[in-house]
Amino acid sequence: MIVDLHAHVIPDRLSPVGRGDRPGPSIGPGEDAASRVLENGPMRFPAKAVFFASEARLEALDANGVDVEVVTPMPPLLDYNLPGDEGLELSRRVNEFVVRLSEADPGRILGMGMVPLQDVDLATKELATLRAMGLKGVEIASNAGGRSIGDDHFFPFFEEAERLGLPVFVHALNPTFGERLPRAAGPTFSVMSEIAVAAASVVSGGLPEHCPDVRMCFSHGAGGFPLTLPRAHWFWGGTWDELPPERETQGRSPIEVARTYYYDSLVFDRRALRFLIDMLGHDRLLIGTDFPAMPREQPIGRTLRSMDLPAEVVEDICWNNAFRFLGVEQPK
Repeated sequence: MIVDLHAHVIPDRLSPVGRGDRPGPSIGPGEDAASRVLENGPMRFPAKAVFFASEARLEALDANGVDVEVVTPMPPLLDYNLPGDEGLELSRRVNEFVVRLSEADPGRILGMGMVPLQDVDLATKELATLRAMGLKGVEIASNAGGRSIGDDHFFPFFEEAERLGLPVFVHALNPTFGERLPRAAGPTFSVMSEIAVAAASVVSGGLPEHCPDVRMCFSHGAGGFPLTLPRAHWFWGGTWDELPPERETQGRSPIEVARTYYYDSLVFDRRALRFLIDMLGHDRLLIGTDFPAMPREQPIGRTLRSMDLPAEVVEDICWNNAFRFLGVEQPK
């Protein structure tokens, strides 16, 4: 079985919710009847039918060899620049679409929703609505207004997600240091650095102790974050190779804390996959593809299956871990 935990959708139509100079995202007709355009300010993203049409979505699952797909809103829809009430309206419109799309085949398409994280109180209250709608979790961006998600400002949100048992999928978005890199670096270096900062803010802050049971998954293997963990372990305990500490320490090692979260496997290389397995553990990794924003590996899971891993390791990464992260019963 293959479960793709990192895949995106957009509504087939969306009018702006903003009432000021910045109306927020909208979705209108594309070049033909089978396409749409997602717009937000200067951004224009053309989307083919597989982004929003259930029939095309299910056909793609069969063509790609995917048994179950967990869909989240396309990241530009997470517009935290809107006022909180407008962000709430936007979230509800998008969430209603995700529910409708999932109803096309509830056993194969599992939806996650969004909330206006720019207003922590509104976002926290909205989590119960997501669960009541049948959504399996919530997607958030890696920062809100330049504030990383590990900041204690967001603790009430994670407390409620933990209480409700709703998993949180963290997607890289809006790096605050993007102007320091050439524009061409945006889809690669800035995105991967941004998700690394988000993961570091969580692991090195107080959230792991404050909400020890919240289930969180970082997109794109958390970028360069896993490679920093050995250095973090040295500053914590003074040893290489994750050996026992040689000095007095406080709390758990950063590596141990990092292993309480999940990470998708979208790293494009068997050497990177091997490092993630060795550093984080095979029970922490999930299949993720970013489909249809980018094509899936063909056949899906090819690189993972070529690594001569034990069968139980492959099965965990391909599907078992996804259901553990979601907290839903595995299909028979």
